[in-house]
Amino acid sequence: MRFVDLSHQFEDGMPGFRMEDEDGTYTEYTAEIRPFLTHEESESHYEGEAAFEVTEITFQTSVGTYLDSPYHRYPAGRDIGDLGVDELVLPGIVVDARGLEPYEELGVDALPTDRELTNRAVLFNFGWDDHWGTAQYRSYPYISDALIDRLLDEEVGLVGVDTINVDDHGDPTRPAHTRLLEEEIFIVENMRGLDSLHGESFRLFAVPIKATQTAAMPVRAFVELRDVPS
Repeated sequence: MRFVDLSHQFEDGMPGFRMEDEDGTYTEYTAEIRPFLTHEESESHYEGEAAFEVTEITFQTSVGTYLDSPYHRYPAGRDIGDLGVDELVLPGIVVDARGLEPYEELGVDALPTDRELTNRAVLFNFGWDDHWGTAQYRSYPYISDALIDRLLDEEVGLVGVDTINVDDHGDPTRPAHTRLLEEEIFIVENMRGLDSLHGESFRLFAVPIKATQTAAMPVRAFVELRDVPS
């Protein structure tokens, strides 16, 4: 049994997302990690016989390698806490989408026609994790409307990408988020390491903490590699 970690390191000051302000500038969002109680500060509570650190983290839930629930797009949709573990542990395939240019869309022909896709995790390897932490990471390829159509027709279970967004950030309709999440096809963004999955049979684990009234949440995404095809 072998495992491959598909998550970026979650750390203080990590790359996050940004939103445009009214004046045309951008506000950058990230995670802040700091001690809430240090070893030294806690020692007196245990008569000097033990010491513990309690860590405090502040972050927006759409940061790092994270999962979008339907509630992210739809106020009446299921939130992170409503999702079952069985919906987030799925057999998967990786699609080779490498070689595209920034802002280039991936066509429907990229999807294999000889693989079962129903209730599978379909992971698109654009190779964009190589740009993590750089300005280039924000200029990325994305999936086309025709490809979204096919994913819906095949009734896939989850779509994952190694880019900051499955949609073109210049399209305010956000078609992938709008259409996939409406059908409860979950989305994982900011994945890494998908290069290693080509030619492999695997099962994806993308399980967040059971947080209620929460639209998205970072996950420790990883796959279990199998010896026989799924």
